[in-house]
Amino acid sequence: MEIGSKLELCYQVQASDLAKELSFDPQDDFPEVYATSRMIALMELAAARLMKPLLSKGELSVGVKVDVTHLAATPNNVEVKAVATYKGIKEKLHAFDVELHDQGGLAGSGTHTRAIVKTERLMQGAVSRVNA
Repeated sequence: MEIGSKLELCYQVQASDLAKELSFDPQDDFPEVYATSRMIALMELAAARLMKPLLSKGELSVGVKVDVTHLAATPNNVEVKAVATYKGIKEKLHAFDVELHDQGGLAGSGTHTRAIVKTERLMQGAVSRVNA
């Protein structure tokens, strides 16, 4: 993949994506706007899809680091667009600039790092952590 390669992913914000829906307790009071965690998930998904051509059979990419700023609130039922731009590889880690746009413009931006791992090894490691 070439440095500067981009992937855009459009998504319609739904009620289940709102910060208000993240509450576990009635005491929690979050606004009815697109949750930061959902924004980050969409940014990660855009980067993961951009990396697909680099994967061999039995491999997947996993998020390693996210450093983003949520710049503006986006209401329900608005289309957002996540953009991942490939910045290159350093010591097996693939770096991306990520952005989120809505009708009002830039709503979030930052960086994201992903690694390629063997799916089976990842799952074995996860199981061994909780069965130790």
